[in-house]
Amino acid sequence: MTQEPAVERRADPTSPTIVAGVDGSPTSWDAFSWAAGEAVRSKARLIVVYVMPFTEPAAALGVPYDYVGVENSRQEMAAEIEAEVRRRAHDLGISVRFVSEYGDATESLSDFARTVNANLVVVGRSAKKWHQLAGSLSHRLTCRKDAPVVVVVP
Repeated sequence: MTQEPAVERRADPTSPTIVAGVDGSPTSWDAFSWAAGEAVRSKARLIVVYVMPFTEPAAALGVPYDYVGVENSRQEMAAEIEAEVRRRAHDLGISVRFVSEYGDATESLSDFARTVNANLVVVGRSAKKWHQLAGSLSHRLTCRKDAPVVVVVP
């Protein structure tokens, strides 16, 4: 038995916009899945954003650093995440826009959400213990007023 590919549903450009932040972690894929489901339910456009940091700790500490190698690794990671986003979106039958940016995740997601007039921002809750003390992306986003934020808890 062969499985028919899902028919892709394209959102109306005037429909609501959902921005989902992904980083390749299991919780970010949970957030993607929730955002995709909400996009289908609300007939919204789904834009997935992957934010790459500007600097690496080694560079900040003055340790010898292979900038070209790191940049290539960042671009490879972005390409892998984009391919996975597109695969999952195809399986769900939805269209998706993928954007990769450099910067602080909180600032980049907030700025991007404002730029596209997002109606909703969706991220996964960090599973790192350190973030419970120091503050996670999801916590920092919920403290801003750019758009409503949904934090998906696994």
